[in-house]
Amino acid sequence: MWNFIKELKRKDHQRYLGGLDFFKYIGPGLLVTVGFIDPGNWASNFAAGSEFGYTLLWVVTLSTVMLIVLQHNVAHLGIVTGLCLSEAATRYAPRWVSRPILGSAVLASISTSLAEILGGAIALEMLLDIPIAWGAVLTTILVVIMLFTNSYKRIERGIIAFVSVIGLSFLYELFLVDIDWALAARSWVVPDIPQGSMLIIMSVLGAVVMPHNLFLHSEVVQSREYNKQDDASIRKLLRYEFYDTLFSMGVGWAINSAMILLAAATFFVHRTPVEELQQAKSLLDPLLGSQAGVIFALALLMAGISSTVTSGMAAGSIFAGMFSESYHIKDIHSRVGVLLSLGVALVLILFIENPFQGLIISQMMLSIQLPFTVFLQVGLTSSRRVMGQYANSRWSSFVLYAIATIVSVLNIMLLFS
Repeated sequence: MWNFIKELKRKDHQRYLGGLDFFKYIGPGLLVTVGFIDPGNWASNFAAGSEFGYTLLWVVTLSTVMLIVLQHNVAHLGIVTGLCLSEAATRYAPRWVSRPILGSAVLASISTSLAEILGGAIALEMLLDIPIAWGAVLTTILVVIMLFTNSYKRIERGIIAFVSVIGLSFLYELFLVDIDWALAARSWVVPDIPQGSMLIIMSVLGAVVMPHNLFLHSEVVQSREYNKQDDASIRKLLRYEFYDTLFSMGVGWAINSAMILLAAATFFVHRTPVEELQQAKSLLDPLLGSQAGVIFALALLMAGISSTVTSGMAAGSIFAGMFSESYHIKDIHSRVGVLLSLGVALVLILFIENPFQGLIISQMMLSIQLPFTVFLQVGLTSSRRVMGQYANSRWSSFVLYAIATIVSVLNIMLLFS
């Protein structure tokens, strides 16, 4: 009897440790998540909520479902091949295909960095009354120092902390407003395209499903130095990676939804469109109290800094991959990619007259580049030459190509509108 009890305890302990295994794999997904709760998202989501109320919540749901499928797929590429998306494209795709797409991805990373740096600068102006130009310079210098001196693990832990604070900030804000949850629940799942909303829809889509995050995820998922000695260990990694992606993208969905809910409950009901993030903070003060405005600005600053770090890492990964190298901040090509993205973005910010509109347009530019990256990714992950037995099934390829087609169609609709 005693041996039987000891055996039960041993099995329970093993199950407990097996459950804890999941937490060892959490990290890469959250690092990616911060990329779609960046200042560009803030601008797009507040514009969506203030102009159209709860109506465009379905875009966040659709975008997040797309994101889970795409990020899970590109992480498979990194785990199975040991290559990031940029490296795999350079090695396996024809040069006339890979070079233009990777070049446009570098431009997309610059557009991303522009939004992230601008968001940090806007937050510094809110908190300390620092001019936008100087705030952008300070944000860029801080991020360069973080990227050039810290290890990946230290950056990852810091970003997870930032994501947690941002999420808690918006949960706090939601407790202060009156939300129509029945209408919100319907809007999350029922598509509706109000007149004049296409630019905002594309901005929200581009702000959630971002090209640079696909490159980043395929890179950082390798940083764990996983044991991939046999088929069983690889399949275990792929399973845990899916849990990490699902959990992390779910966190991002909740935070993005909270932004639209907050804007709908505070600005839309008063028929006050948000035309700049500074205005959003000042309007929240009388509506929700002075604390809400300060928390809003602090969360925006954290979002700006952490997402600028990830956009810089993504740019370094894309640029290094063009030379068949993995991302490492001590490598010259990785450093050039980081400095190119952050430096060009900083210069462009100095010439932007309307920061809020600049954030919206930058997110739309990401959405325009996205189909090229997705078609490249699906082509690689569907190839047995690249993925071997882990290549996409026909059904997976169909779903992935359908997502790329939907994004392409939405882009065409935007051009015609």
